[in-house]
Amino acid sequence: MIQPFTSLTEFRSLLSQAPGPDDTATADAQARNAQLTKPPAALGRLEDLAIWYAGWRGTGRPQLSAPQILIFAGNHGVAARGVSAFPAEVTAQMVGNFQAGGAAINQLAKTFGATLGVHALDLDHPTADFTQTPAMSEPEVVAALATGWAAVSDKADLLVVGEMGIGNTTAAAAISAALFGGQAQDWTGRGTGVDDAGIARKIQVVAEGLTRHAGLLSDPLHVLRALGGRELAAMAGAIAAARHLRIPVILDGFICCAAASVLYCTQPGALDHCISGHVSAEAAHARLLEKLGKSPLLSLGLRLGEGSGAALAIGVLKAAVACHSDMATFAEAGVAAG
Repeated sequence: MIQPFTSLTEFRSLLSQAPGPDDTATADAQARNAQLTKPPAALGRLEDLAIWYAGWRGTGRPQLSAPQILIFAGNHGVAARGVSAFPAEVTAQMVGNFQAGGAAINQLAKTFGATLGVHALDLDHPTADFTQTPAMSEPEVVAALATGWAAVSDKADLLVVGEMGIGNTTAAAAISAALFGGQAQDWTGRGTGVDDAGIARKIQVVAEGLTRHAGLLSDPLHVLRALGGRELAAMAGAIAAARHLRIPVILDGFICCAAASVLYCTQPGALDHCISGHVSAEAAHARLLEKLGKSPLLSLGLRLGEGSGAALAIGVLKAAVACHSDMATFAEAGVAAG
């Protein structure tokens, strides 16, 4: 897609102009659901998912056949503060693994028939250490948002966004605290598996970042600029682009939801086209989902990132849509309705 914004002000305006679901398609889907060969509400949440999906796709009897998974990778200046169990070099190494087809997300994409795109964002130039200065300038954060926006295919009928970036749970914790309040320790977890000393460093880094940028924290887009990373901004840009294309989105774990929270806090209803794929083992993810009003589809103890939990949930949403669109109605099956 062509980039329609060149500043955070223009991006904010786009969020305010985003379309909503097709009310006629939603009503048609509700009517069809009432006629399917099952007792009312017998498929539970699958019925709600199918109706939600139908509204965003603009048809009462949708199909889901072209899911897209996008992985964005970025490096963080705060990684030098010892906030991760892995060195920053792992980001580029894992990008190579994604490109070679060797990561978990590659297998999940194949399993659920999704295309997979990998976008590395200036890995040789980490963002600034946000305890000292904003992580990104406005042109840098706009460029990252635009990378995510342009990566979304208008042929996709579902989007999953994932990430790779050593240090990015620290950025996600800082963003969450800035947007929703609380202390640094309320949002900071073990991420890649840091020890007690490592988590103490993470908490200190998050607290220092919040103090350093206190004057910017009233504006969610500047929270992203000051405390985020290029991959988080790209995820936010992709989620926003999907909204303009009426492509439903499955949110992944803590980092993805922190990026999405920037949109949520900037524009009411900005995540209405999104569902939560899973709740991860990262301690603050469940709390963040509560703030977003999203109930996860799965709870499997995952904490990998890469979009993996959301990719697993593609299967659930595919099942919901298939049952809704391909089941017979009572009239078609010649079955007496109750």
